[in-house]
Amino acid sequence: MTIDMVFFDFRDEEKEFFLRNKFPNFNFTFYKESLNLETVKNLSEEIKCNTTVISVFTDSVVCEDVIKEFKNLRIISTRSTYYDHISKKAAIDRNIAVLNVPNYGEKSVAQFTFGLMLALIRNLTFSIDEKFLSETELTGRDLSTLSLGIVGTGAVGAAVCKIAEFFGMKIYGYDIKPKQELVKKYGLEYLQWEDFLKKSDIITLHLPYTGDNFKMFSKSEFDLMKEDAYFINTSSSRLVDTEALYNAVKSGKVRGTALDFTICKLGSPECYMPQNPSEICKEENKFLTLLKSEKNVIITPHIAYNTKEAVEFILQRTMDNIKNAIQCGNVYGVY
Repeated sequence: MTIDMVFFDFRDEEKEFFLRNKFPNFNFTFYKESLNLETVKNLSEEIKCNTTVISVFTDSVVCEDVIKEFKNLRIISTRSTYYDHISKKAAIDRNIAVLNVPNYGEKSVAQFTFGLMLALIRNLTFSIDEKFLSETELTGRDLSTLSLGIVGTGAVGAAVCKIAEFFGMKIYGYDIKPKQELVKKYGLEYLQWEDFLKKSDIITLHLPYTGDNFKMFSKSEFDLMKEDAYFINTSSSRLVDTEALYNAVKSGKVRGTALDFTICKLGSPECYMPQNPSEICKEENKFLTLLKSEKNVIITPHIAYNTKEAVEFILQRTMDNIKNAIQCGNVYGVY
C-alpha cells in the first residue's frame, strides 16, 4: 500500500534528507507554502481526496475548515514541539491522529541563546557597525559575574543550564515542575516568581505557549526586574507584551533584548490572536518596529533551532512516528 503524504512549509534545507533517504511506501508531494484557509483552495481535488498524511510546521494553521477539505486524512504531523496551530476538536471529531516532535534541537536552541546573550552583553549589535562608539559605550560585562534566570527548565532549559554552569554563572530557575536533578548537577536555584524577577541579571524564556501564559511578561514583570537587566525570548511572542517590552527598553530598565520568533502577520490566516486579530497584530508590529530602532536589540526570524543536526532529527523523527502509527498503531502523539 502506498501512502499519499503532503508536506507544507517545506524548505530547501530539508531536500537533502529526502535525497539520501528513500521511503518506497510513500508518495510525497512538497509545497513551500504554509497550509491555511487560502492555500488549501489551490490544492487539486485529487490531492485533497487521496492524501492520508500531511506534515506542517508552525507557520501553517490547520483549522477545522482546512481539515474538512481533506476527505481521507488520517494523520496530521507537525515538525515542531508546539501544536496549537492544529485544531484539536476537528482532529478528534474526525479520529485523526496528531503527531509532534518533542524535545528537538535543545542543544541548538541553547547555543543560539548564548550567542544572543554574548552579543547583548558585549554590545556587538552596534560595535560592529561602521559608526563606532566610544570605548566606554562599548564596555561589556563578564558572564561569570551575572546571574541567569531561566523560565522553563525542560529539555532546552536544562541545556541552557549546562552552558551557564560552564561560564560560571549563578543560575536561577522558575518552573511549575522543578527538576531536582538540575539543582544537584548545575547548582540551579528555583525561586518564587517575584524573587526570580528581582534577582536575575539576564532572563531567558524556554517554555511553550499554553494559552494560560499569554503575555506572562507585561509591565508589572518588567517593573520588578533589575535595573539594566537583559531579556531573551527564543520561545513565543505570545509570552510577552511587546509594548511593555519596548517601554522597558526605551526607559533603560531593560538594557538589551533579543527575540527569536515569527513576526505577527497582520490578521492573515496564520494570525494567532484570539480577538480583533488585525488590530492587535498591527499594534504588535508597531512596537516591534520601534524596538528595532533601539540600541542593543536583536530580532531574528525563529531560527534558534535551525541547525543541520536539528533539521535532520526532526525529519527522521517525523517519518519514524508516522510509520509507527501506520504499521503498528503506536501513536505517541498529542491527540
